[in-house]
Amino acid sequence: MKEALYYSKLKNKLVKCELCPWNCIIAPEKRGMCGVRQNNEGILYSLVYARPCSMHLDPIEKKPFYHFIPGAWAFSIATIGCNFFCRFCQNWQISKAGAEDIENQFEEVLPEKVVELCKKNGCDVISYTYTEPTIFYEYMVEIARLAKKAGIKNTIVSNGYINEAPLRELCKVIDGANIDLKAFTEEFYQKACKGRLEPVLKSLKVLKQEGVWLELTNLVVPGLNDDLKKIEEMCKWIANELGRDVPLHFSRFHPDYKMADAQATSLETLEKAKEIAEKYLDYVYIGNVGGESNTLCPKCKSVVLMRSMMDVNENKLKKGKCFKCSNIIAGVWE
Repeated sequence: MKEALYYSKLKNKLVKCELCPWNCIIAPEKRGMCGVRQNNEGILYSLVYARPCSMHLDPIEKKPFYHFIPGAWAFSIATIGCNFFCRFCQNWQISKAGAEDIENQFEEVLPEKVVELCKKNGCDVISYTYTEPTIFYEYMVEIARLAKKAGIKNTIVSNGYINEAPLRELCKVIDGANIDLKAFTEEFYQKACKGRLEPVLKSLKVLKQEGVWLELTNLVVPGLNDDLKKIEEMCKWIANELGRDVPLHFSRFHPDYKMADAQATSLETLEKAKEIAEKYLDYVYIGNVGGESNTLCPKCKSVVLMRSMMDVNENKLKKGKCFKCSNIIAGVWE
């Protein structure tokens, strides 16, 4: 266990966790909504510090990042837990795993060891992913600081449900963020995730302000967030508030967790969403489907990055510019 950051002590040994917008008031021996931050005698602890449930090597494109060091390998790490309750969670086996016996279930891997493993495996990036990195904040920040000193880049794949102060501190040590913008209505967030949209939108603005490379993912779930008018509203907001050059990934839903009997997203819906988004955004992709997913120069429409699924087959960028017209392609390329 590790004493948590971002909490305050209240009367009668109550504590208030100030890490995410839940702002949980936690009684002694109880946990917050994430299930992995516990009040022990008036002190808040992270139960998952240095206890990863998953460590893998992934292509950076899997996160997905399409404009962040193409072809790089990411040392990907997660602990159990999440501060959302999505009915359609694709990693529910670990995001909703119980924290009752963490020390016996998961081997301790200290931040120094994570950086060592990253180097040993020849990875250029550490990615905090799979579950929700906000809930293992202390572990993530310590790893990221060491990685940054070692010349290793850091990325997060997150729901963006984090308070401003810890997010701004995190921005000092991360280089890229792919945020799951799950829908563009408060109703969806409340019913499907038990969260709120507004704090996520605020996080997106903060990441942009702090100069962190930003990409967005929208998992299109049939019957829940596939209203094309709302998708268009979302794309307009992204363009106006964040910029046309923020890549947007429409991801195909496959039945899982509490929606195991639902239908997968149709390719037709994804293609319609992409067509709408391209009116407002320069870089729009479809994920969780087969075939190519290329990056085109928004000016001359030349293919500057050719991909097949998660493999980069050809990279024609010339120092971050289109090989044909020299237009700058937004991204982190080295």
